[in-house]
Amino acid sequence: MSPVPPRTRRRGVPSAPVRAARRLGEIRRAQLITTYGVGAMIAVENESFLVRGIDSWDISEAPLVSEPRLSRQLGVSGFRLPPAPAQDRARDGVRAVRFPDMYSCPECKQLQPFRKFNSLAGKAECKSCQENLVPSRFVMACAHGHLEDFPYWKWVHRGNRKESGTCGGRLTFRADGSTASLRAVLIGCSCGVEEVSMEGAFRRKALRDLGIRCAGLRPWLKDAPIEKNCPEPPRTLQRGSSSVWFPVMHSALSIPPWSEGIAKLVAPYYEIFKEEDAASISAYVRMQKLLRHHPEYTADDVVAEVERRRAAETAPVEGAGSAEAGVQARRHRQEIYEGEYRSLSTPHPEVADREQEFVCEPPVTPVGALRESYGLTQVMLVKRLREVRALQSFRRVEEPSPADAPLREAPISLTKPNWLPAFEVSGEGVFVRLDEKRLQSWEQEPGQITRANRIRENHEKLLSARIGSSGKPIPPSPATPRFLLLHALAHILINEWSLDGGYPSASLRERIYGDGGMAGVLIYTATSDSAGSLGGIVAQGEPDRLEASLRAALHRASWCSNDPLCIESEASGADSLNLAACHACLLLPETSCENNNILLDRATLIGTPDGRTPGFFD
Repeated sequence: MSPVPPRTRRRGVPSAPVRAARRLGEIRRAQLITTYGVGAMIAVENESFLVRGIDSWDISEAPLVSEPRLSRQLGVSGFRLPPAPAQDRARDGVRAVRFPDMYSCPECKQLQPFRKFNSLAGKAECKSCQENLVPSRFVMACAHGHLEDFPYWKWVHRGNRKESGTCGGRLTFRADGSTASLRAVLIGCSCGVEEVSMEGAFRRKALRDLGIRCAGLRPWLKDAPIEKNCPEPPRTLQRGSSSVWFPVMHSALSIPPWSEGIAKLVAPYYEIFKEEDAASISAYVRMQKLLRHHPEYTADDVVAEVERRRAAETAPVEGAGSAEAGVQARRHRQEIYEGEYRSLSTPHPEVADREQEFVCEPPVTPVGALRESYGLTQVMLVKRLREVRALQSFRRVEEPSPADAPLREAPISLTKPNWLPAFEVSGEGVFVRLDEKRLQSWEQEPGQITRANRIRENHEKLLSARIGSSGKPIPPSPATPRFLLLHALAHILINEWSLDGGYPSASLRERIYGDGGMAGVLIYTATSDSAGSLGGIVAQGEPDRLEASLRAALHRASWCSNDPLCIESEASGADSLNLAACHACLLLPETSCENNNILLDRATLIGTPDGRTPGFFD
């Protein structure tokens, strides 16, 4: 990762050698999607930088990542791994820009833009004191994704009618160490105004009450125009706060027929074939000898696969002509989940001498006991799977929601991109499906309907508040008894397998199939670090071990150290979107839960203490 080098060439002037861009540091490719993506701040020693948009990246050698179903959902032609340039090509790859611009010196206490310290090239130190500078701890952001430096001058000159900087003084920043609170962080000015602490700066209306409005700045995008008249009130945030950057990510599993055979062979070349006719495609296949290691296919097979992909990309979605973009995106997402559900419910055995990204087989032992005692009608051992995760946009201040308007999703490039950064991970998992008849009967229990309605009403109120007065339809909440049950089941199994199987719970992930007549849960390992490659998660799906795990998990769920407060709770969790769920029983690390630890209720599993509302496993 490197900042953009300055211009060193003018028209009519002999060209000077271009100075190599400064190499700031290294991060993993996956982190450029999940942690330090476009618009996120990253600390490098005693400096802070903002990752630039993807239109500034050098992708000439960035590998392609193919996942046609996800490409269609996101409306792009494909995906690429974030670039990883060689050591001697520091100017290539991912670019960054210095942010925040305000720095302070711990010795002389000056607080001013970085350029005014006159630091030597490649260093961040005060030229007068020879001390390392400290980037501003505070920034200002709004829910539309805009970001700028905290307005220190206006904060310290409260009540002063002068325009910014006209007092002629210099700002100072010091922490007196008397307490660990913001009261000990003091901002002053040499013009003689009294020092002011940062206490109260994080109040929701603190900046608005001072007449400070969002300036509509997007410093991560090169030459981005200012978005004037932004209606969102700005908020003060800590530079390292998680609220500064929430990624909006989408993922899909690679399933047949897209993950094997001729489809997998064509995937790396589809962008070349996409606009060509059959004769040109056949000629390219022969000239490049693409099928020399695949005698079972012909050039006609390649042409047929290209035509099939073209048809899939242009196929209309039911109701897409009149639906809004958000509705269409949800339809695409539903299509993805339904396709995965069908593949997970159908055996796809491993075939010798064939490269497969998806292998799914039933266990050798029958699941009869699990069906009779626990209502599990099917267990599938997913011995091999591939998942693609793509970064579409990001949010600030408020975490992503299905009701977010496009304005609330900050773009990762100045113009609409035809590709998105993504990475792929491989793993294994276990898929379980509940008995549909037993589930339908349990779903009609009045107590469970009442509890689910309570969560759904709170969720829809939140979604309605996010939409505001835009007139956009409120997306339906998935909070049904079936979804709450499947979600709680996934969480107790992940917690149990992290204890019994030796996996950190953060290395296990869930995928809930609870809409449109689906009734299944996939728990899998798909992580880019070593914790996801331990092996053995498939062994947990063998009926004997699964029955023991499920029995132990339900026993743990029957009692929580926070009971009776937990099980009798009328509302819990963020925005009251849980009922009987807390950190002592159901909640998981954020990387494991695809729903941000909301829409959970332990009573769906074991019922309520008074026995009036039965759980599915009672």
